[in-house]
Amino acid sequence: EPHLVESGGGSAQAGGSLRLSCTASGFSIDGYEVGWYRQTPGNECELVSEINSGGISYYSGPVKGRFTISRDNAQNTVYLQMDSLKAEDTAVYYCAADPVLGPKYDQTCKYAPRSIDFWGQGTLVTVSS
Repeated sequence: EPHLVESGGGSAQAGGSLRLSCTASGFSIDGYEVGWYRQTPGNECELVSEINSGGISYYSGPVKGRFTISRDNAQNTVYLQMDSLKAEDTAVYYCAADPVLGPKYDQTCKYAPRSIDFWGQGTLVTVSS
């Protein structure tokens, strides 16, 4: 069954770095937007960053200038390089793939929004200050 596999979460000190990976299994990410979501304090599932099939990227305000997203279509993988980490970056990060990813969903990130084709199991990032 086609699915997404995330890796790279863990613990870091504030100011440190982590890199998340999202690999598609059973399907090609060609033609898909691939991105990362996390839960906001207001309980919305918010898009942190995404990259489309043309390589154009988007970043939410809180992470702009600190996170970098990239994709390797040959490896069927998208990466999220997270630098200058802050305590408020602590969250479970979920990888998603869809022809069009929405910026925000009024629900928990634990379950895939109905409109999204593929949703990962989540990887925990913990940043200590």
